[in-house]
Amino acid sequence: MAAAHVSTEKVLLDAEAISRTLTRIAHELIEGNPELDRLALVGIHTRGVPLAQRLRRLIAERAGEEVELGSLDITFYRDDVQVRGGEAPLHAQPLVRATTLDFPLEGMTCVLVDDVLYTGRTIRAAIEALFDYGRPERVQLACLVDRGHRELPIRPDYVGKNLPTSRGERIQVQLLEVDEVDRVLLVPTPEEEDESLG
Repeated sequence: MAAAHVSTEKVLLDAEAISRTLTRIAHELIEGNPELDRLALVGIHTRGVPLAQRLRRLIAERAGEEVELGSLDITFYRDDVQVRGGEAPLHAQPLVRATTLDFPLEGMTCVLVDDVLYTGRTIRAAIEALFDYGRPERVQLACLVDRGHRELPIRPDYVGKNLPTSRGERIQVQLLEVDEVDRVLLVPTPEEEDESLG
């Protein structure tokens, strides 16, 4: 019965728009952080990692300096993850990815990079995870899309696009490195199926 499923997704940003948006964020990062040798971009798995890599390349092209780059897995810091003990799992088990922070955090401005900012719970988890590895001087937040519906007092320092949504909609970011296409989609979804805590 696959023919019964009608896709009503809407493209909000295409590849060119994503590229322009990231270029602007890179400029803002350069302007907001004159000491680039003390700047680190830390991508939150999954799509925050390629976004951080792209921003790093853009900063290097424009400022001639390569900033530090890291990746952060927040799986066990999320407040919605339930890991099984010895019994069979009642919930889907989390996929754990590598955290890579190959530089000292002390004295650094760490910019957390994520694709979609939603409730703020992912960012809370990321800050907690980051501080388990060290104590950066400052923590900033860059996100490609802010869709609203915050549940925690968190706001981005650098935002690509504000795309207000209803709770019955979902923002789906697709990136070449992960999805083989660059685009941002608006996808209607029943509220209970919306798994993105953003």
